[in-house]
Amino acid sequence: MDDNESEAGSSKLTLADRKAKMDQLRKRLAASSRANRHSLVEESTKLKVTARDAARLERQRKLAETLREKADAEARGEDADRSKNWEYTIEENDAWEKKLARKKRRADFEFHNDAHAARRRYKKDLDLIKPDLVAYNQQKEIAMGLAPGTLSTFDAKSGPSSLQVAPSTLEQQLAAENLYRDANTLMYGDSKPSEDAIDRMVSKINKDIDKKGKFSRKRLNEDEGDITYINEANRVFNKKIARYYDKYTTEIRASFERGTAL
Repeated sequence: MDDNESEAGSSKLTLADRKAKMDQLRKRLAASSRANRHSLVEESTKLKVTARDAARLERQRKLAETLREKADAEARGEDADRSKNWEYTIEENDAWEKKLARKKRRADFEFHNDAHAARRRYKKDLDLIKPDLVAYNQQKEIAMGLAPGTLSTFDAKSGPSSLQVAPSTLEQQLAAENLYRDANTLMYGDSKPSEDAIDRMVSKINKDIDKKGKFSRKRLNEDEGDITYINEANRVFNKKIARYYDKYTTEIRASFERGTAL
């Protein structure tokens, strides 16, 4: 009797151990599934964050920092704008004011005449021009009869005595005429641009062509026939649908309008 009870007890313990082991494995499986799902959701969320969302989050972060700085300044009894302006130098402030003034002058986007449009285009192109000061200083050194590298290493504090004047030559005279041209200059058509300048010009032209190809002016007075849309997005959608299905539905719609549809 005692032997049978001991064997039954040992068998019950074995089943309990197996059950505990099974429960442990199930818990590990559930934890692994939750971890995998969490990782999958996190990766999917990262993929959904586009550049626009990143920019929006960056704007929200900057706004939060601005509000926090304003609250801290008010807590200290200071003016938030005045405290913020202490972070900028005089040069940065002048550059910002010039930028605002230029933006205000260019705020008129309406078309007045060809001269006004050409002037606006010219002003925009001027912002993209980066002068080659190294080449200019080299031409100026030859025209002024200075030793090579004088203007690039010239120190204004040392005075004009540091300028080493080279003897006057025919090359210097030609360089002076080439650099300081006026209405009476007979030299023309002899300027040869560098390869970098040509590449910049070609890239600028290609950029303008690409921008012009993507530009679409909104035509407010365009006659589009019947109004079949409720908003701008619906108008664009209907236009896309009509591009592919009008050849099949034109006759049906005409029959409905005539009242002869079957």
